[in-house]
Amino acid sequence: MPSKIMIMKYLNNLTLLSALFIVNWSWSQITIDEKDNLIKDDKKESKLVVDNLDNQRVKVDGIAAVVGEYLILESDIAKAQEDQKAQGFSGEETSKCFILKQIMENKLFAHHAIQDSIEIQEEMVNSRTEQQLQYMVNQAGSLQKILDFYGKDTEEELKKELFDINFETVLAQEMQGSVVEEIEVTPAEVRQFFDKIPEDEKPFFGTQVEVSQIVIEPEVTEEQTQKTLDFLNKIRQEVLDGARFSSRAVLYSDDRRSRREGGRISDVSRDSPLVKEFKDTAFSLEEGEISKPFKTEFGWHILLVEKIRGQFIDVRHILKFPEITDEAIEKAQKEIQTLRTRIVDGEISFEEAAKEFSDEEETKESGGQLINDATLDKRFELSKMDPDLYNKIINLDEGQVSPVYTESNKQQQPFFKILTVTKRLEEHEANFNKDYARISDLALKQKKVREIQKWQKSKMKDTYIKISEDYKTCDFAKDWLK
Repeated sequence: MPSKIMIMKYLNNLTLLSALFIVNWSWSQITIDEKDNLIKDDKKESKLVVDNLDNQRVKVDGIAAVVGEYLILESDIAKAQEDQKAQGFSGEETSKCFILKQIMENKLFAHHAIQDSIEIQEEMVNSRTEQQLQYMVNQAGSLQKILDFYGKDTEEELKKELFDINFETVLAQEMQGSVVEEIEVTPAEVRQFFDKIPEDEKPFFGTQVEVSQIVIEPEVTEEQTQKTLDFLNKIRQEVLDGARFSSRAVLYSDDRRSRREGGRISDVSRDSPLVKEFKDTAFSLEEGEISKPFKTEFGWHILLVEKIRGQFIDVRHILKFPEITDEAIEKAQKEIQTLRTRIVDGEISFEEAAKEFSDEEETKESGGQLINDATLDKRFELSKMDPDLYNKIINLDEGQVSPVYTESNKQQQPFFKILTVTKRLEEHEANFNKDYARISDLALKQKKVREIQKWQKSKMKDTYIKISEDYKTCDFAKDWLK
C-alpha cells in the first residue's frame, strides 16, 4: 500500500516560483562599464569586482552574484537566512545555495520586467508596504522593535527599504504572471498527468468537507438610518461653516484606523484597494469639496477632498454605523433559533432555508454553500481550513446543524449564523473522478512551472550573469553560467 503523503514526490520540486517570494532581501543596482567592470551605485559602500589590465579577476569580499542590473550581496543572503529561520524554515530552505538561487530567480524576473517595460503602480506598492509594516508592528509589539531588527533609525528609512523590496517583488511577480497567464490544461492533459504518476507515489488527500451556512442579521430600521444621515449632514454643515473636518473625524468617525489621523487617507487613485462607491465619490469632487452622505458596505460616509495631485488625491472621511437596537438583536436571534429547530425537525432543508431566509447575499442563492478562497472550489481540506471555521465544524457529522454562533460584521455589529457539513470525504488516495479539480490544479501547476523553467533557460542566455567562486559549487550554478 502506498505511503500516505500529502504531496506527491513527483511534484515536490514543481512549486510555482511565486510561492518563493517569502524571503525579504535588500538589493542594490549596479552599472557595467565598457570593460565589464561591476560598479555599485552606492559610492560609500561600493564593493567591486574588476578586471585589471592583465584581465586578472580580482574579487572583493561581499558580492555573491550579479543578474542583469542587480547586485546580490553576501549580506542579502545572510539577512534572508535570518528571515527564513525566524519564519520557522530549516534545513535546505535556509542554506546559502537555496537562498541565492531564489534571489537570482527573483532578479531575473525583475530585470526582464524592466526590459519589457512592465509598469507597476507605485500606490499599490505603497499600500502593500503600509499593510506589511502594520502587520510586522502588530506581531512584534512595537515599531521600535522592527526598527532595531532592520537597523533603521526612523520609520521613513524602513518604509523606503520595504518599498524597494516590494517594488522589485511585484515586478518579478508581474513578469512571472505574464509568462504563464495563458497556460491552461485540457481534460486529456489532466488524465495524462494523472496516469503518469507512479502507483506508489499517488497522493493521499486529507479529509475534506463541504460547508454551508445561514446568516441572520439584525435589521437596521429606517429610523436609525435616518438618525445616521442627519448626524452626518450636521457634521457636514459644521465643516462648511468653518469647523475642522479632521477634528470632527477624530471625535466621531467609526473608522478606527483613519480616525487617529483625522480621517485622512493619502495617495488615493482609481486603482487603490478601496470600495468602488468610495472611489467614485472621491473622484467626483473638486478640491476642498465635501460630499453628501453616501453608503458603502462599511456604513455611511462623508468625504472631503483635501488635495488633488494629478491621478492621486488625498481625502479625509468620517464613517458612521447606524445603531442597531437591542430589540432588533433579540428578534434576529429568535429568528435563527426558530429556523434551526425547523431544519433539525425536518420541516425544511438547510438549503431551502438558506435560499429563503439567509441575509448573506454571497451564499444565499447557492443554498448557503461556502467557497474555498484558496482553491475557488467548494471543498475545504481540514488541515488547511481557517481555524475559526475549523473549530465550528470539526465535530459535526454530515448533515448535522451547528449551534447558533454570534459574530461581528465590518461595522462591529452582531449577526448570527448556523453551519452544516453537507459532505465529508475522509482521507483517501487520489481518485481521478472524485478529485478531478485538485488533480487538474496540480497538472496546471506542473505545466506552468515547466513554462517558467523554459523561459528562465532562454533568458539566462541573453542576461548578464556572474556568480562568485564561493557559490559555483552550488548545484544550480551550472545552469546559470554560460
